[in-house]
Amino acid sequence: MGIFEDRSHHYPSKIALNPEQEAEGMRAQLDRYHLDVADVFVQTGAEPQINAANDPDVSVREQNRETFLAMIRYAKALGASHMTGLPGVLHDGVDVGEDWKLAIDESMWRLEKCKEADITYAIEAHVGSILPDPQKTLRFLEAVPGLTLTLDYGHFIYQGMSNEESHCLIPYASHFHARGGANGALQTTVKENTIDFPEILKRLEAAGYEGYLCLEYVWVDWEGCNRTDNVSETILLKQMLEAINQTD
Repeated sequence: MGIFEDRSHHYPSKIALNPEQEAEGMRAQLDRYHLDVADVFVQTGAEPQINAANDPDVSVREQNRETFLAMIRYAKALGASHMTGLPGVLHDGVDVGEDWKLAIDESMWRLEKCKEADITYAIEAHVGSILPDPQKTLRFLEAVPGLTLTLDYGHFIYQGMSNEESHCLIPYASHFHARGGANGALQTTVKENTIDFPEILKRLEAAGYEGYLCLEYVWVDWEGCNRTDNVSETILLKQMLEAINQTD
């Protein structure tokens, strides 16, 4: 579930007013279609830089924390055991070291609060974030023991990095986002995809991965993610992943 402020069907700010009641309504809809929640992905701004986890304004961070605590209650009421958040961004006029420290501090705080609720917490490293590449992401994960990763190779492949550079993150993955991607295309068709899903699935299995594979085709006017037929591509990607699994 993507709960993004000002850009999804449900906003964190509204849910935070009464998490249990909001969860009751959502649970009824999920039960109607025999669905469970694999992940509650929380974003407190319409864009990653808006109300970022590591915003230099302490009042923004305090509000983010209040919202996040409410979203933990929401996730628990839904029966979800996994949550994802963004790590933060670099801010103009702020020392890089300070941005990094605030991002780590907030991830540590969120991780601890999720642990108290018996929920796995993960961050998603993404283009435009404080963690734009596998090396910085690995260093961040090592600085926050117990933190996990919602892993999406597309954010790295899009920037011209290789599949091989990204494999080091697999041991930290607790959730996985899959969609077609290529150099210069954060989201593309399965036919044009260059993400090495056969190798990734093999490595996930070897690492004992027990999480979900989320087929994440989206339609949004950001980084060109509005140029694919998402229904068709989701079906094609599902078929491809199933074929890989059967082959293995």
